[in-house]
Amino acid sequence: MEIIVTFIIMVLIGAAIGGFTNSLAIKMLFRPYNPVYIGKWRVPFTPGLIPKRRSEMAVQLGEMVVHHLITPESIQKKLSNGQFRTDAVSWIGESIEPVIESDENIEAWLKKLRIPLTTENIESGIENWIDQKYHGYKEEYRSRTIEATVPLKWQEKVEAGIPMAAEFIAEKGEAYFNSPEGRRKVKIMIDDFLEGRGMLGNMLGMFLGNSSLSEKIQPEIIKFIKHDGTKEILRNLLKKEWEKLKESKWEDVLKNVKNEEVLPALKSSVLDMVSVENLMSTDLKEVLSPFKQRITGIIVPHIFEMSVMAVSQKIEIIMEKLHLQEVVREQVETFSVQRLEELVLGITSKELKMITYLGALLGGIIGLVQGAIVLFIA
Repeated sequence: MEIIVTFIIMVLIGAAIGGFTNSLAIKMLFRPYNPVYIGKWRVPFTPGLIPKRRSEMAVQLGEMVVHHLITPESIQKKLSNGQFRTDAVSWIGESIEPVIESDENIEAWLKKLRIPLTTENIESGIENWIDQKYHGYKEEYRSRTIEATVPLKWQEKVEAGIPMAAEFIAEKGEAYFNSPEGRRKVKIMIDDFLEGRGMLGNMLGMFLGNSSLSEKIQPEIIKFIKHDGTKEILRNLLKKEWEKLKESKWEDVLKNVKNEEVLPALKSSVLDMVSVENLMSTDLKEVLSPFKQRITGIIVPHIFEMSVMAVSQKIEIIMEKLHLQEVVREQVETFSVQRLEELVLGITSKELKMITYLGALLGGIIGLVQGAIVLFIA
């Protein structure tokens, strides 16, 4: 009976020692949090292992995260995942839908986004842009000829339009001289002609009569205008004038153009055409709703794919610029030891308890073996 009691006591003592030492070793990973001194002498193993090596651990964790956890390859793999892309596009589409359906106008949204764009400064910017472009182009092209600056395609269109222009002038001339106003003009011209010829004019007027003479001349004028030779003269004349114009320099063409007359009219025309005030007061819903399906179904996925591609190509540079290793190190170093203990124990509490129990088991076995040895020696 005494032998059994001895065995039990030794097993219990071994188990208690094994469990206690393992539990103490685990606690000494964190405790004490600060070094303990007796006088000037620091007690060994204080502070605990993790508090003592926290800086080294922070560096190691940073390297582990960058080199083994959050790597360019792992992020690229995640970005290329089909389900991730589908979910991301869906989320973006849902996020911008309230914007598309918003009843607020464009100016209000720009203000909400803290984008400093108002009707006044946009119009001012357009006017400044017109000023710069106008003076810039005028200075750049002033010493160059029209032929050297106007695109060849435009020149060909002008030349192709010369016959039509001649035909148009002839038609308008014929219509004018056929009109009552044209008849009156012919009569006035004949009266002036006869009046300037003295006695000869009076005699012609007396024999033919002014009205009769104008009625005879007018059809001849119309015949002259309708004649193919007249149209050929107009074509040649227009062509010669076009050739002269092409050889002219812009400074000669625009020498009579005054900036103070042209610029205000140009600015006014552009601003009327753009209508900034009407645009800025328009509701986003009115502008975007007609394109809702296109925005969510085509534009958003396309922009997302382009963004993912750009990020994937530059992921190493982005990660390098983010300095993730330093971020992790700084974060770990800011944790209190208690917080670190909570994090580690929260993850490994079951395993650490099993280590304690294993120590107790091993201690019990060692106690049992010791009891057997003692009994055998005795």
